[in-house]
Amino acid sequence: MDLQQPNLSYFNVPPLEVSQLEGHKLAYWWWGSQKAKRIVICVHGLTRQGRDFDVLARTLLNEYQKAGEPVMVVCPDVVGRGKSDWLSSPMSYQPPTYAYGLKALLDELGKQTECETIDWVGTSMGGIIGMLVCGVEALKPKISVRRLVLNDVGPVVQWKFIERLKGYLGQGAQFESLDLGVQALRLIFNGFGPHTSDEWRTLSEPMLKEKGPNQWIFHYDNAIAEPIRQMTQESAANAEKTMWSIYDQISCQVLLIKGENSDLMTDEDAKAMCGRGPKPTLYSVAGVGHAPTLVHDDELKILMDFLVR
Repeated sequence: MDLQQPNLSYFNVPPLEVSQLEGHKLAYWWWGSQKAKRIVICVHGLTRQGRDFDVLARTLLNEYQKAGEPVMVVCPDVVGRGKSDWLSSPMSYQPPTYAYGLKALLDELGKQTECETIDWVGTSMGGIIGMLVCGVEALKPKISVRRLVLNDVGPVVQWKFIERLKGYLGQGAQFESLDLGVQALRLIFNGFGPHTSDEWRTLSEPMLKEKGPNQWIFHYDNAIAEPIRQMTQESAANAEKTMWSIYDQISCQVLLIKGENSDLMTDEDAKAMCGRGPKPTLYSVAGVGHAPTLVHDDELKILMDFLVR
C-alpha cells in the first residue's frame, strides 16, 4: 500500500433535468484499498481542492493499518475546481448541486467496493454539503454516513464572512510565478493560522495552475463566485433557516471543529449547534481562524479518536 501518493480517478455525474444541471466529470483522489468496508470522504472548502487532505489521508491509512482494517479515503475536487469539469451555468455552483454529485459518486463507489459505512469530513463548504447529504432524504447515499466531521461550519454563516468572500472570490488574479501565487494564497488564507513555509507550499501549490509562460492562475472556475455575488442578507437569513431545519434531521455522530478566531462561526453559533440536532462534540483550535487545515498533530489526534478509535 503506497501511503505517499493518491490515485486520480474520474466519475461521470449524470444530468439532473429537474434543475437543468448538465452531466459533468468529477475528479477524485483516492487512497488505500477498494476492498475496504469503510470509506472516509474528505470534502474541501469553497475555493480549495481535494489535495488539501493529503496529510489527513496518510494519517488515516496509517491508523487503520495499525488496527488491521483496510480503508479507502476519497478526496474529490468539487465540480468547478481542480481537475473536475466546469459548469456552463454559474448559478449551478451551489451546495445542492455538489451534494447531488457526491451522493452519485458514493453510490457508484458502493457498487465498486465492499464498503459498508461512510465517514464524512467536511471543511467549510464541504461541511455544508455533508449536512445536506446527512439531513436531506433525497440526497442520502445508499450506504449510510456513520460519522460526520464539520470543520468550522454549521447552519449559520456570518455575513461578514460572506462579505470577505465577495472581496476576493473570482477576480481572475494572475501571477508571474508559482512563488508569487503561493504568497498571495498565504495572505488570502491567513486565517489558517501558523504554518511552516513547507506546510504553506504543500497547501498552496495544488491551488495554482500554469496558464502559459509566466502566467499562473487559481485552479477554479471564476464563475463559482456568481451565487455569492448575488447573495443578500435576506437570502442568507432564509438559507440559514433552511439549514437549521436540515441540521436538526441529522442522526449520525457529529464532531464539530471550530477555529478559535473564526469569522464564519461564532462561539454562540457553536454553542447553539451543540444544544440541538445531533448535539456534536466540540473541539476548538486555539490561535486559528477559518478554517483549521487538519494537518497538525492536535487536530489529527482528535480526528483519529473520532473516526478510528
